[in-house]
Amino acid sequence: MATKEAEKQPLPKQPEVKKYEFKLNLNFRRIVIWSLILFLFLPELIFLLTKNSGIVEEIPLTTAITEIKSGKVERVEIRGTEIALFYPTDNNNIPKIKLTRKEDTGSFIDILQKADVDPSKVKVEVSSMFFSQIIGGLVSLVLPILAFGLLMFFLMRRRGGGGDMMFGIGKSKAKLFAKGKQAVKFSDVAGVDEAKKELEEVVDFLKHPKKYRDLGARTPKGVLLVGAAGVGKTLLAKAVAGEAGVPFFSMAGSEFMEMLVGVGASRVRDLFETAKKAAPAIIFIDELDAIGRMRGMGVMGGHDERDQTLNQILVEMDGFTANDNVIVLAATNRPDVLDPALIRPGRFDRRVVLDLPDIEGRQAIMRIHAVGKPFAKDVNWEKIAKRTVGFSGADIENMLNEAAIAAARNERKSIMEEDLEEAATKVKLGPEKKRLQSPREREMTAYHEAGHAVVGHMLPGADPVHRVSIVSRGMALGYTMSRPDTDKYQQTESELKDQIAVMQGGRAAEEVVYHEKTGGASNDIERATRIARAMVTDFGMSRLGPISMSPMYESSDWGRAYGEPYKVSDQMQGKIDEEVKRLVDEGYKMSEKIVKENRDKLDKLVEKLLEVETVEQEEFDKIMGVKKAKSELETVLEHPKASK
Repeated sequence: MATKEAEKQPLPKQPEVKKYEFKLNLNFRRIVIWSLILFLFLPELIFLLTKNSGIVEEIPLTTAITEIKSGKVERVEIRGTEIALFYPTDNNNIPKIKLTRKEDTGSFIDILQKADVDPSKVKVEVSSMFFSQIIGGLVSLVLPILAFGLLMFFLMRRRGGGGDMMFGIGKSKAKLFAKGKQAVKFSDVAGVDEAKKELEEVVDFLKHPKKYRDLGARTPKGVLLVGAAGVGKTLLAKAVAGEAGVPFFSMAGSEFMEMLVGVGASRVRDLFETAKKAAPAIIFIDELDAIGRMRGMGVMGGHDERDQTLNQILVEMDGFTANDNVIVLAATNRPDVLDPALIRPGRFDRRVVLDLPDIEGRQAIMRIHAVGKPFAKDVNWEKIAKRTVGFSGADIENMLNEAAIAAARNERKSIMEEDLEEAATKVKLGPEKKRLQSPREREMTAYHEAGHAVVGHMLPGADPVHRVSIVSRGMALGYTMSRPDTDKYQQTESELKDQIAVMQGGRAAEEVVYHEKTGGASNDIERATRIARAMVTDFGMSRLGPISMSPMYESSDWGRAYGEPYKVSDQMQGKIDEEVKRLVDEGYKMSEKIVKENRDKLDKLVEKLLEVETVEQEEFDKIMGVKKAKSELETVLEHPKASK
């Protein structure tokens, strides 16, 4: 029994033995550096230590003469201007030495004689300083040069050689993505099918160049990706890096620029030389407009650093041969500012324009970014895709991320459809703001937003109302969200007129109900006026006829303007203002008429808004009691046989 209890008792802990290791990580560079340090500072350090230790004591020259005269000094050693006095050893057999100094020109024997001291009383020795002076002179001359040379050598080695610029400042900073190092593939990109097809062809050219060269095709020298922010230009470039199976050099346009003129051009040369050595290869330049702007626009003319960098890019791209097999891929959202010599065929042979994704593209993007996120089974992805008209790929990814954050904040295990709705609103309008409003202000905000919604529902050219809310977001006290059922790429004259009326529905409701105006309609009035002016000056949708009366410039393919604009006469400008006013007034009268005819529906909607603050589309349609009005064009498209 005692044995079992002893077995159960824990064994005493052995004391921990701490081990200390001392390693000398020596290499040639460190040995040289420490040798220089010791050579420079060790003699002075020894002198200071011996001086303070009491073995060597420095005394004045007069004291030294007095002690020699009294016979205390056994031997004197003269070392240039320094005089060492050696005294007899003490009982502990420790030598005692004192130091003094004299002038360069004076003789120590003469000094003793002038002080009435017999030089024969002391043993005087004179040490030759010729060799030490030569060594000191050489050291003082050679050592700084040697130290500076070694410092430059190590710095240049650390920077990778330095290239044709000191310290390697002219070296390219491009990031190299080797084969298999990039995880993004073409399957991870959606919503830009046409652009993806163009780049897949480029990748296939790099993988199978023989089948193209057999037909006389050459390597495309450059592909320019153009599109708004967030549509996926950089993501497509990453997919090319992942699919190509060749070295991929990535560099931002701003990384070419430095304070010193010529650095950017040097980095361009180094980048292309490196890519040619690794050919077949791809060079990706992000934000090309940072260095590709039209020359001659800088304050320093042709000597501007940006112009020098651009000139070097032009030379490098135009100097390719068919055997180089290097493709330049670039992205920009400002094609209008690029230099024409840069974007001509022969440098950038292909221009790929990336648009905002359509409804099918948005669904595909959602499927990609939904991987790894638990969504509820009842989420209607088609409805969400319709809800996100005008969203870019980056907006959709951000929306799904915000929905996941909202679900986690509410302690849910899966992401619900209301999380997606709230996230989509947050991405476009900003987060909710709980502002304290008086009951009257809150009611006026409700009538204002209800006016927009009622007018939009009753006009056939307006988009269906998706949500009405009096919850403040951003700078707005409330909002009315309308979205088309399908993606629209054109707008008719009647649709634009209905938009003007919808934008003035809030002001019309204020005047009908309160016989008063508020400043909340300022943005609505501005947008309505802008549409009306575009109809008159750009679209030719007025009594003045199909004439363009906006300021006209000579422009490039991408819309860049040159020279002074052609201005319209003062007389014609007056007619333009009259037409703009007529369109805006007609829109206001239409909205005011609709509000008066549907006052009961307006009041019901306001009552519901004051109760729940946000009304969704289904509830709004019930309150209105009638279906959304459709235009004649929509009716013809839906029922073509009936129209005949």
